[in-house]
Formats: sequence, C-alpha cells, structure tokens
Amino acid sequence: MNAKRMAGGCACGAVRFEAEIDSDEAYLCHCRMCQRATGSVSIAFKNLPQTSMRWLSGPDWYDSSPIARRPYCAKCGTSLGFQFREGPNLDLTVAAFDEPSRFKPTSHFGAESIHEAWIDTRALPRERCDEHAKLVDKWVAATGSVPD
Repeated sequence: MNAKRMAGGCACGAVRFEAEIDSDEAYLCHCRMCQRATGSVSIAFKNLPQTSMRWLSGPDWYDSSPIARRPYCAKCGTSLGFQFREGPNLDLTVAAFDEPSRFKPTSHFGAESIHEAWIDTRALPRERCDEHAKLVDKWVAATGSVPD
C-alpha cells in the first residue's frame, strides 16, 4: 500500500497533526489503563513511527504511568493516543484522524480485559443520528444544520 499523508485532531480543532500512513492496519486495545484513560471498553489505535508524524498544534500530555504518556486536548478533552517513554513508535487514536474509515482492525491487545459483549454487536438495533428527530431538531435550532 502506498504511503498517504493523513491529518487529524481533536473535537474542537485546537490540536492538529499530520502523519505519513503506509498501511491500513490498526488494533483495538482493551487494557484497563486504556479503558480508564478513555472511558471506553476499548480504543482503536494506529501504531506508527514517531518520525512519520508531526503535531501541527498542541497537544497536552498526561503522564498516565511510569512508563507511558498520553496526548490529549486540554480544551475539549479528546484522547489522541498513547506513547511509551522509550521507543520509536506511538499510537494515535483511529477516530482522531479526519478519515478514520481507511483503517481496519487486525488484532486485539489487552485481551485479558476484553468485554466480549461489546465485540460483536451486529445483531443490535441501529439508529442513525440524522434520523433521530429530537437530536436533529436540537442541532438545527442551535446551529442551523446537522454536523457530519
């Protein structure tokens, strides 16, 4: 797969990055540290060499353990990744990329903490945000349109 320059950032736009991405491989981390840091049952990460990305603005950093730290936006709270204090790589959260659909999960990490009920949810009912009348009405009243 050819390398592609991809951009991303936080929810409010205060933190932005760009990275050269050479594969669509990503992984899901289920470890308890990531669960607590993100408030989610798992987090999707893209692992890449630190030399293949650069921060255009921000981020702030949280020392999440004696061996690692996590980039985030202090303004809006978006979790942006994970980085060991030692080593050439870092992980960026898949959802922080402007085009996250490129990435495909290839493995699970922290399998001892997987919440199996959240892995395969295909059979659950689905509802689109743009078809939820009360939500659409709130967005239209507040901003004049529904966000992407």
